Formats: sequence, C-alpha cells, structure tokens
Amino acid sequence: AKKAHSQHSPNAAAGEAAPDVTRVFEQVQPSREESGPPGPVKSILKKSVTMQHAPSAVYHYDDAGGGSIHHNKVHAIFQAAKKDLLQVIQLQDPSLLEGRVTLRQIKAGSVVGHQGDQDVSVAFIISGLLHVYQRMIDREDESLLFVTHPGELVGHLAVLTGEPLIFTVRAHRDCTCLFVSKAHFYEIMREEPRVVLNVAHTVVRRMSSFVRQIDFALDWVAVEAGRAVYRQDDKSDSTFIVLSGRLRSVITKDNGKKELAGEYGRGDLIGVVEALTHMNRATTVHAVRDSELAKLPEGALNSIKRRYPQVVTRLIHVLGQKILGNMQQVNGPLAGRSLSLHTPASKWDAGNPVSNLSTVTILPVSEEVPLTTFTLELQHALSGIGPTLLLTSDIIKQRLGSAALDSVHEYRLSSWLGQQEDIHRIVLYQSDSGLTPWTQRCIRQADCIIIVGLGEQEPTVGELERMLESSAVRAQKQLVLLHREDGPPPSGTAEWLNMRSWISRHHHLSCPRRVFSRRSLPKLRELYQRVFEKRPDRHSDFSRLARILTGNGIALVLGGGGARGCSQVGVLRALNESGIPIDMVGGTSIGSFMGALYAEEKSSSRMRVRAREWAMGMTSHFKKILDLTYPVTSMFSGASFNYSISSVFKDKQIEDLWLPYFNITTDITASSMRVHTDGSLWRYVRASMSLSGYLPPLCDPKDGHLLMDGGYINNLPADVARSMGAKVVIAIDVGSRNETSLTNYGDCLSGWWLLWNRFNPLAEKVKVLNMAEIQTRLAYVCCVRQLELVRDSDYCEYIRPPIDHYGTLDFSKFDEISEVGYQHGKTLFDLWHRNSVVDSMLKDRHQEEFHKTKTGHVVTCPNASFTDLAEIVSRIEPVKNVLINEDQSDEYQTDYDEEAVESALSDLEAFAPSSEQTDGDETAETDEEVLDGVRRRRETSSQSSHL
Repeated sequence: AKKAHSQHSPNAAAGEAAPDVTRVFEQVQPSREESGPPGPVKSILKKSVTMQHAPSAVYHYDDAGGGSIHHNKVHAIFQAAKKDLLQVIQLQDPSLLEGRVTLRQIKAGSVVGHQGDQDVSVAFIISGLLHVYQRMIDREDESLLFVTHPGELVGHLAVLTGEPLIFTVRAHRDCTCLFVSKAHFYEIMREEPRVVLNVAHTVVRRMSSFVRQIDFALDWVAVEAGRAVYRQDDKSDSTFIVLSGRLRSVITKDNGKKELAGEYGRGDLIGVVEALTHMNRATTVHAVRDSELAKLPEGALNSIKRRYPQVVTRLIHVLGQKILGNMQQVNGPLAGRSLSLHTPASKWDAGNPVSNLSTVTILPVSEEVPLTTFTLELQHALSGIGPTLLLTSDIIKQRLGSAALDSVHEYRLSSWLGQQEDIHRIVLYQSDSGLTPWTQRCIRQADCIIIVGLGEQEPTVGELERMLESSAVRAQKQLVLLHREDGPPPSGTAEWLNMRSWISRHHHLSCPRRVFSRRSLPKLRELYQRVFEKRPDRHSDFSRLARILTGNGIALVLGGGGARGCSQVGVLRALNESGIPIDMVGGTSIGSFMGALYAEEKSSSRMRVRAREWAMGMTSHFKKILDLTYPVTSMFSGASFNYSISSVFKDKQIEDLWLPYFNITTDITASSMRVHTDGSLWRYVRASMSLSGYLPPLCDPKDGHLLMDGGYINNLPADVARSMGAKVVIAIDVGSRNETSLTNYGDCLSGWWLLWNRFNPLAEKVKVLNMAEIQTRLAYVCCVRQLELVRDSDYCEYIRPPIDHYGTLDFSKFDEISEVGYQHGKTLFDLWHRNSVVDSMLKDRHQEEFHKTKTGHVVTCPNASFTDLAEIVSRIEPVKNVLINEDQSDEYQTDYDEEAVESALSDLEAFAPSSEQTDGDETAETDEEVLDGVRRRRETSSQSSHL
C-alpha cells in the first residue's frame, strides 16, 4: 500500500544535519533471533582498516591506497565498482562517493542484514549472489523472495523509507559488495537530492507492471480513533484492508438500537461482500484506535479478477468460511449480522471478539498496584503463546533516546511502535502512574485496556480511569483484580463493576508472592530473569488471562440431565489429571450447579466433596413430602430446594467466582434465552434447575421475569461460550436419550386398548408416549436441534459419558455415576493426548492457521507499511522457492570477472601476515588478467527476475 514515508532527511536542500534523536531512532535494533558467534574481521590491507560492525568473515577495504601490486589490483577493482555504482544511481558528482564507500568480501553463510534491523546500509553487489528471505511472526521457516545479482542494489528500500529492513539478506556463496551506510547515503542525498529518484527507480524496476498498476490504484488511508471509515447504507465502491490498528463494525436496527457486528485487526478485509455484490454498506465501521488502511477501489478489484481469475476462487473460499462461521453461532451475538469480512484464523476462530488483539495497555487503579511485577508476570505467560514485547516509558527512552516521546518525533515513534507490533504476537504497553505523554500514547495504541486493582482494597475509581471515561476511548476495557494466593477468596466485585459501566469483563487473579514483593527494580529484574528461564505454568491465573487476551481460551460447558450430571464431577477430575486448563465455565440445569462449584473452587477434589454432600441431601424423601403443595403451578413449593442450593453457595455472587462463569435459563415471560453472568449465584443456579411441573418458576430479582430450567432452550450452551471468546469448548452432555423405536399404532389410538395391553401378559408390548412424555418432548424440541448444531461444530469437543441407564433422580448413586465419568474421561483424554488434540487446543490460533493451511512458502510481509495484499486477497498456491543454478551465474556477472576478484583478494590474504588463506576458485595468473577483467564492463547491468 502506498504511504508517504518520511525520508529522514528534512531540510535536505539546505544541507542541515538530521537531529540527534533521528540518528538514535536509526540505530535502534530489535533483538536478533539468529545471531551467531561473531567471527574475526580480517583486513585485506594491513594499515587501512575500516572497523565497524559486520557479519563474520567480512573483509573491508576503503579508498586508501597500498604500495604493492596486490593492493593495486583491489584498488582497480574498487574504482571500477564505484564507476558502476555511479552509473546505477546516476550520481553526477563522483567525489560524493569518496570516503563513503566500503569494499567488503562476504563469506558464504554470512548474514548481511536481519529482518527488523534499523541501521541498514545500501549494498551494491560486485560478485556472487545475495539471497533475500522473509519470515512471518507465526512461521518457523523463511521464504526466499528473490536473489540479488551483480550490478544490483539491496537494502536501499529500507534506507529510502526509514523503515526497518523487511527481509533478511544472506550470502550462500562468497560475495564481494560495495556498502554505503545510511548516514553516508543521507549525506549524498543532501548534496544531490535527485539520487533519491534514481535509487527508487531501481526498486520499482523489480516490480512487474501489474504490481505497479495496483500500487497506483491503492490508496493509503489514515483513520483517527473514533472516526468512521464508512457508514451504514453508504454506497459501496471499495474494499479496505487493515494494515494496522483496530476497527469495529456496528449495525443499527430499525428500532434505532445498535449492536456490535465484529471487530477487525491487521490483515482483515472489510467491506468486500458489499463491493462484490454492489450493495450498500450493511454496517457502520469506525476506528477503535488510530488505524492505517489500504483502500482498494472496485475497479482495481475487478481488474485483478479479470487478470487472475483464481482470485475469485479464493474469495469464494473466504466467504464460505464466513458463512459457515455464522451458521455455527446460531445464538451468538455475532451470528449472521456482519457483511464485513473477518477471515477466520482457524477452525476455532470464527466470531471470536478478541481473537486478533495486537496491543494491550495496562493502567493501575492506584499507586499501590504492583504494576511492574504484574506486567512481567503477564509477559512471561504470554511468551508461552508467542513473541511478546513489554514497553514502558523507561524502556522507550533507553532504546530510542530521552527525546523520543517529544511531540516533534511522534511520527517516528508511531512508525517504530507499529513495527514492533508487526514482529510480536502481543505488545504490552505499561503506562505511568500519572497522565504523562507516554500514558496518553499507551491509551492511543491500545486494542484492549486492562485496569489493574487490588482485590483486598476498597473499590475505587482511579484518576486515569476518569480520564478514560471523559475522553470516550473506544478500546475494550477489562478489569483485573489481584489477590494473594494465601488470602481470602474474591468478594465485593459488584461494587468495583458498578463504578465502571465501561468495563466489558473482569478477571480475578491469584498471584504468587513475588508479585507483591517490595524489592528494588534491579532486584526485580534479576528475579524475573530466573522466572523467564522456566516455562510458564499453563494452570496459573496469568496463563488463563494470557489465553483469553489472545483468543485462545478453553471453555468448559456442562449440560443438564439430573443425577446423570454427577458424572461431570468424574470427568472434571480426569480433565485436571490430564493437564488441560479451563479458562471459562458455563452450564445449564445440573451443569450450572456443577460448573458453579468448579468456578468457585478451581479444584476437582473440593468440588467433589461439596457436590456429593448436596447429592446425598437430594435423596431425602422426608424433605420432599414437607415441600409438597397444592399443584396449581407446581407439585413442590420450592422452599426446600431453595434451601439446599443456598446452603451450598451462601451469598456468593457470580462476579466473585475465580473463573468467568455463566448459566442459562428460559425466560417464559419474554419467551427467550437468558444468559446470566452476574447477580446472586444460588438464585440463578436454582432458576436454571427449575423443572416445569415440579418447581415453580423463579422470579428474576432484577426485572421480575419468570425463569425456568435452561434445558428447555439450550441444554448444552457451547455456542454461548464460543460467543464469549472461547477458542475451543469442551462440552459434557448428560441429557436423556429419547426413545425413537416407538410403536406404529395407525391413525387413531384407544386408551382402553393401551390399558388392556398393559395388564394382559399375553398381549404384545407396545411403546407409546404418555401425555407427560409428549409435553416434555415438545418442550425440548428446540434444545435437541441446538444440541445437534453444537455437537457437529468444529470448535466443540463433545463428550458424553456412558450414563444412559441412570435415572434423572438417582442422586443416591453419586459415587457410582462419578466413577463412570472419571473412567470415561481418563480413557478419552489419553486418546486426546495421543492424537495431539490437547496440543491443538493449547496452540496459538495463529500457529494453527499456518500449520493447517500449509502456507509456509507464501510470500508475505509482516510489516504493516508493506503488507502483502496479495496474500490477504488471493492465497492460492504456495510460492515455490527460487532455484538458482550456480553454474550459470556467470551470465549475471558485471564486467569485472568474479574469478579475478576472488583471485586478487586471495593473493592479498596470502600477502598479509595476519591473514588466513581464503577458499576461492581458480586464481588469476597475471595482473593483466585482473585488469582485463576490470575493463570488461558491460554497458547495462542485468535485471533481476520479478518479485
């Protein structure tokens, strides 16, 4: 996409030097992932040595003369190469190269530049071949983009734009190159600005005419936070690709009510459906934070489709994924409402509202919050998912200079931060304690804002939070309350949430003691250096938060089924023993009860004790008799059952549970499904277990609606857990199985005949439903259909223990039923481990995308400024690596023969006392051959193959 990048040379015509902070930005280098041990730097001249950072086994030569004939050889080669460089960049004044050009020999296997490097030099190849590779954040291997031949430049794009190097340059054979550093190149630009166009032309020549046409058609659009990209019912004449930032899609109903349709991050296509179908915009899309988009006009898209028809195939595939994703979320909040296209990253990703977060900003409620240790713990947990970077104001100043946060350098800082977001899975922005420029920057960069408080303190709203409310920041906000691991359980969470209407969800974290340590910053760094040497504990609360933030959460959903639900206790025990973490719990009927116990305890053993005690209480016939009433609404008054539930959970609120929890009830007042995520725990558990005819509906204390058993509308709410952000849902079904082999009795049925058939021992037995069974089946018709959809979905791991022969009220068989669930779960989870199902659950969704679609060789560029739009729009076949025939490389040689160059350098190494002999090809016999090779200069350099 086109973007007006700073050339890092303001006031070039006036000859003013770039400010010091600019040089600081240029010198910042991200950590290199493949930095080998530095090899010796050998000089081919004993006296004139250029000492600077270079790959191992690189030989330097600058423009200083030597006294021997061997030095004269290299000097002649050096001068001839400079003349070729002058011709390539069309530099009018040859003196501008004096003292600014370095001749280097690069040994085979050396890396000239790493992807992400800031301090880049322009390299002009004299002999040999430089291979250019590129890797993506979620891919282990690299893709070969192209090969640079003699007479060509490499690294000049990064120097011209000031962006980090977007690929890795490696020598697969010995090479000789001229190098011009970035600082020296800028000096040349100031003296002769036209050289910028000449060098840029060499970049454009590498592109095909079609790519240049598309580049001309694309528009780069910068959208400020809160601004609309387009509005509902606008004419659709283009498609947008998110380069960086975050967008939110909202649909306005006929009654004026607005609903969230989806959120989109880097790499997502927006508005493609309307553009293809020539429909008006179906939603309003606005920027959550400052974002950069590439705008592809309708005409350009049609041109691509005509020239490359396979693009249509790719679009059909992507649209099919979107449709299937909507079909799998019948009741989800994102179901079938968005015509903007979010390409699913995996089978477990359609509709996940937090699946593509790139940046997370962390704000403290008060100064007492241990923000540094919290962010370090979270960074450690996130590192188990993907590359994670933690940025603070001190880190920024240390890496970029003390003036980096000044407003004059805002563009440069934004560019650098964007590059960090592109090469890391998640970037954590730790704010300052006050409203500083860095804190404001953190808020502007946030896809999600985490507000951290201490659970043991009185609920309060911090200063930074008040600013968030007044400034209408649109990024989603989540509350995290920290608790000591040996402290009391969470309580009073509702007060924290009532003060913050802008909070979308909350988390309770049980923290290790080191989080509350009062150590100095150097000692904390030393402590966490040891912590980072260990793998993060997948069962820790910080790992749970990390999975939720990255869209990798694992949800447990428990279905209804009366006493058969006791088997869920055994399955949970086997689940814990298998090492599968649980990040969210939901349930219906008996599943809501068992799920609430687990969400409160986080322990299957303590959960079993409490569940067994309650189940034994349910076997008392005396309590049932005392609770009988005149059956107007129900057979029982519900008082005894209410007491049994309330005695288990006391006055616990849903918000105070350790794990995120929800349960399902059927609202017979509004004829709808209700999802409860807050309020009195025992009341909503009781409501979810209110079987019609046996217990009266429970009146919702919030609005007075009548709530009944959730099994009538959604007995296994895996789709609800999915819509709340879970990547994979483990669903345990314990519902009754309906008898399907019923007797065909014809067009009419006599009750007298059925009565006679029942008492006549000689009559053939018939299977006919009674009135109660018919009413029950009618009540569960909707639920059965929903269960089939969930069971067949890709995101759900469906489990059904062999408990069909147990009755709904067999609570006295708790131990037996629980053991059946345990044995079934143990066998099943062992099978999961052998078939790598558990590994797939714990794998980051980005990694799964690449392993699943086998796109390891697709040429893509992770840098937002140079996003490969072809990868997003038309991922067809993997691009095969370029095969280079080394034997035919001579046809790419410049006029100075590679053999002569290597022989001259070999002779000089043999002449130098401290040099080592270089492995080369055949050596030149005479000096005349070297000079003849230098004189054989082609008038035009060979052009490289297109990207």
